[in-house]
Amino acid sequence: MKAIITDAGFASRFLPITKTIPKAMIPIGAKPSMQLCVEECVDAGIDEIIIVATPNTKSKEIYDDYFHGKAENVKALLEKQGKAERFEPVEKVLNFPKITVIEQDPSLPYGNGSPIVSAKEFVKDDEAFVVLYSDDLVFGKGDVQTLLDTYKENPGAKAVMTAQEMPEEVWHKYGMIALKENGTLSHIVEKPKTPDLSPSNLTSYGRYLLTPEVFDYLVPSNTGLDGELWTVDAITKLAEIGDVIVAKSRGKWITAGDPKNYFMAHLEYVLSETDYADDVKKFIAER
Repeated sequence: MKAIITDAGFASRFLPITKTIPKAMIPIGAKPSMQLCVEECVDAGIDEIIIVATPNTKSKEIYDDYFHGKAENVKALLEKQGKAERFEPVEKVLNFPKITVIEQDPSLPYGNGSPIVSAKEFVKDDEAFVVLYSDDLVFGKGDVQTLLDTYKENPGAKAVMTAQEMPEEVWHKYGMIALKENGTLSHIVEKPKTPDLSPSNLTSYGRYLLTPEVFDYLVPSNTGLDGELWTVDAITKLAEIGDVIVAKSRGKWITAGDPKNYFMAHLEYVLSETDYADDVKKFIAER
């Protein structure tokens, strides 16, 4: 199995920092959010990862250096100082399975489907592949494992998508899932203006298992809302010709796509995944 992880936008809500580094290189704890996505894939047994970076920027160079740069000077200095153990997290990154970094095709329209199209040559002959949006983080049980388990149970599915139940007050921010009578995907209502327009409390986000048939619909001429190329539009087309399985997340999804939610995701990671969580809780309690 292969995975495509996308980070191909300009992240204007995070300026000025994103004029210099990709959004998914902003840290969550001591790791960039891109690494958390890679680790989610590795933990599920994915053996090849394609990262799609923003074109005409330094993003590809930065990702290549992060995942492939040996940093021998840092290693030598730490060994000289008797702190060789501090290099172990770098060794872990360098020992990840195959990671290929490409740039999004700049000729494609704006939209979250374009990075996937840009990676088509890497996955077009596969039975299925996984897609992750790097600004959607999942804590606890990773969604990639859920996608793979669900596909194994439903090998004839055209796609699998994870979903999370969300409170009514945020339905207008997300794509809300409508189900067929058999529990598979019918369609997605993007950002319903009022709660009564939402078909369920299930939210779609950036974790998908797709079959190559998606490329029959994920084409530049099939733009949708706001003239963008949307992945969910292509998935909805797949649902018209076969089953698209909707699997509830076994983890906790938090978007990190804007500064406020990024902070919430960072805090969730610190409180659930670090050895200094108690110190942070104490600090907050004393404010």
